[in-house]
Amino acid sequence: MGNLEASIVLAGVGGQGTLIAGKLLGILALKLGLDVKVSEVHGMSQRGGSVITYVKIGEEVHSPIIEDGTADYILAFEQVESVRWASLLKDGGVMIINNQQIESLPVLMGQVEYPKNIAESMRKAASKETKIVDLDAFDIAMEIGTSKVVNIVMLGALSNYLGVDENIWKEAIEEAFAAKPKTIPGNIKAFEKGREAGA
Repeated sequence: MGNLEASIVLAGVGGQGTLIAGKLLGILALKLGLDVKVSEVHGMSQRGGSVITYVKIGEEVHSPIIEDGTADYILAFEQVESVRWASLLKDGGVMIINNQQIESLPVLMGQVEYPKNIAESMRKAASKETKIVDLDAFDIAMEIGTSKVVNIVMLGALSNYLGVDENIWKEAIEEAFAAKPKTIPGNIKAFEKGREAGA
């Protein structure tokens, strides 16, 4: 059914929903009749620690691990995470950065300063073929009424690049949140707004 092949990195901090986003991409791949491998690598996944999820989709996927310079897409759920995992992005890949800043313990304690103008620096460092998209995903989520949908806003932005019908995405969202049906309308709205903002 689908001929999608993609290596996607979801990088965030604990509590931002990268794991749910990975699960949703897994459901999407299965709906397209494709093979998918999802691997979660936790730093300190309590709130504030770095969490990275690898998702590989294709006809046949042997390993979920994404090596340096091979990711088609990186979704950085927090600005510093974009810097931390930038080396994974392939030349000509797409990085979507949530403009939110979550200050780590060393920043809060005044030991280090939070870096400035991250998306701009990334653009300067990237090749012409590489696309850096910065997104106010947190603000969009708050317009909907909850920070819990930042992950779905980010997936909405990503959906512009994967060439998968919007309705299949929405079906995958409904399936991912079937246990909490009350959250489905908000997540669909988050997806639509993310898709719009990332277009």
